[in-house]
Amino acid sequence: MHVELPEKRYYGIGEVAKAFGVNASLIRFWEKEFDVLQPKKNAKGNRKFTPEDIKNLKLIYHLVKERGFTLDGAKTHLKEEKHKTLTNFDVIEKLQRVKAELLKIKEQL
Repeated sequence: MHVELPEKRYYGIGEVAKAFGVNASLIRFWEKEFDVLQPKKNAKGNRKFTPEDIKNLKLIYHLVKERGFTLDGAKTHLKEEKHKTLTNFDVIEKLQRVKAELLKIKEQL
């Protein structure tokens, strides 16, 4: 999954939900379910996600939506094998970017 977000310090929940192609309510639900997600909140209570939060969201999205984990399974997997999962996920993400770039080059030929 490739998420298109500009480089910023903080992202609003609307732009995060749009980038992932899900409802904002799902992001809020995942925030309650997963301890690794802890976005900052401003005085009005609006959530502000950091790039680290986005990385964790990508990992949760990958486990739940792409690999078909249950929420409990994803939580357990993150607690027990977070380092290994992050390493594998980073490799998968890099390979997907390379594939997208190669497909662009192929179209140009």
